[in-house]
Amino acid sequence: MSAPERIPARGVTSSAESSPAPPAEPSVRLLAEGELTVRGQVREASNAVLYCTVSHEGREAACVYKPVAGERPLWDFPDGTLAQREVAAYEVSEATGWGLVPPTVLRDGPYGEGMCQLWIEGVAGAELLALVDEEEAGEGWKAVGFAEVGEGRTALLVHADDARLRRLAVLDAVVNNADRKGGHLLPAAEGRLYGIDHGVTFNVENKLRTLLWGWAGEPLTEEAVGVLERLRDALGEGGALAVKLSRLITVAELDATRERVVALLKSGRHPEPSGEWPAIPWPPV
Repeated sequence: MSAPERIPARGVTSSAESSPAPPAEPSVRLLAEGELTVRGQVREASNAVLYCTVSHEGREAACVYKPVAGERPLWDFPDGTLAQREVAAYEVSEATGWGLVPPTVLRDGPYGEGMCQLWIEGVAGAELLALVDEEEAGEGWKAVGFAEVGEGRTALLVHADDARLRRLAVLDAVVNNADRKGGHLLPAAEGRLYGIDHGVTFNVENKLRTLLWGWAGEPLTEEAVGVLERLRDALGEGGALAVKLSRLITVAELDATRERVVALLKSGRHPEPSGEWPAIPWPPV
């Protein structure tokens, strides 16, 4: 197999195991109760994304603040807000025990209510995504599909065969993530990997769009099955997760989330592209 051609995507070493997720409660309290100060704007974002610091009782941290007032309406996500869905995705992530989404809260800020998420400083490492001039992915990689790379040439898009990415693929299937791009994969210190930007999630229709199709149709890991069983229970009537999500997404969206978890457990496999919706987000990074 030829050496992978790098494409714009943050990376981590695919063979490493991440350390346990740090306790989220101190960061959640800081984000929810601290004084929010805007320091700058992330200008390449399609919606308003503000880089801030938050301080409380002698603690300070960098964070991202996305005010609802800066959201662009989406015809296919007419209910709720991007901010609410970002927080809902965090709550599901916490319920899995995998800690795949940085601490995130819904709060008031300088420009009104919005999502506030702990800033994660990325670290350099091996690439998670690559384009290769081969017909197959090769050892340590999973094939996504062929992509046009210009001048009539195609290459195989692959992602790392990484346990953390596989967990994220399960989370995305549960929250029905319609926009899992390469740029939304954020490696951090101590081998941790986070997924960010979950504003287009929880739709009642199947809108799963992701670059993490490498496990499509393969059996779920025993770990994933155990996590899904816990999610099923937590999403039951009166369950802790169901109560939290009921404040953030609609009744229909909550029911659809329950149905997705049950369907994953029934099939015992990673989902495959439906063919009813573009399977890969655009642009992919």
